[in-house]
Amino acid sequence: MSASGGTKAIVAALAANLAIAVAKFVAFLFSGSSSMLAESVHSVADSGNQGLLLLGGKKAQREATPQHPFGYGRERYIYAFLVSIVLFTVGGMFAIYEGYEKIHDPHEIEAWYWPVGVLVFAVVAEGFSFRTAIKESNESRGSQSWKQFVKSAKAPELPVVLLEDLGALVGLVLALVGVGLALLTGNGVWDGIGTLCIGVLLIVIAVVLALETKSLLLGEAAGTAEVEKIKAALVDGDTVTGVIHMRTLHLGPEELLVAAKIAVQHDDTATEVANAINAAEARIRASVPIARVIYLEPDIYNPEAASRPDLSKGDDGR
Repeated sequence: MSASGGTKAIVAALAANLAIAVAKFVAFLFSGSSSMLAESVHSVADSGNQGLLLLGGKKAQREATPQHPFGYGRERYIYAFLVSIVLFTVGGMFAIYEGYEKIHDPHEIEAWYWPVGVLVFAVVAEGFSFRTAIKESNESRGSQSWKQFVKSAKAPELPVVLLEDLGALVGLVLALVGVGLALLTGNGVWDGIGTLCIGVLLIVIAVVLALETKSLLLGEAAGTAEVEKIKAALVDGDTVTGVIHMRTLHLGPEELLVAAKIAVQHDDTATEVANAINAAEARIRASVPIARVIYLEPDIYNPEAASRPDLSKGDDGR
């Protein structure tokens, strides 16, 4: 279950997840371990999640239409949200159900070497996958902490993959602990407890993903660094003397809408203002390439109106 926002990495993760899912399911058939069954379903759900991310990325590339004039960039957010739902229902809830059944009716694990061997293999594979996701994320994370990165990332694939990979590794460790204790004590209840813990872990991760993706779906502004670059690019000190107010909105991970009211000189001609707006748009796109939709409205700056407390509700400083 790992990958970056890149298609190549997601496809590689999908292939790895399918292989691990098959190995886990075979181990379940030979051993009867509920932890292995839960992990099998977990890997199947992760494979489906990678498929959803690929599908969302493909649909997001469609050209804008009259009905959707700003394009389909948010398709990636929608499919990332679906990933959290799949992780919650297919992965988490099934694991809790299976864990409850095993605790209620425990039985010994047979052919212990199957689940242990597959789990060790899966830990190695997922560890390599997680390392790849970290490497890809570091390219865009900068100096942010991992918590800040997950909360502020505009491309949903990276947070989804990172949290899924982390959940997979912790889940595999829980499965190993559950299977190990069941083998040492001869009591299959421990296998069920390990399965329950996996379910709770997956649900927690799914809730975090859902909350973060919900914020993206509602519409997030550009980051602080991008906002400052845009403001600096708007003002030329000649025709455009300041920014009265500005709003930004991500139409997709790599597409930003910028709407601003800019201050111009009261005696500028229409031609001068039009040329200044065109030049400002060019500067913005050069400074922040993802700013693809730009609306600039010229106005005469009024300090008294601009300082009113109801400015954020629509008073524009005129």
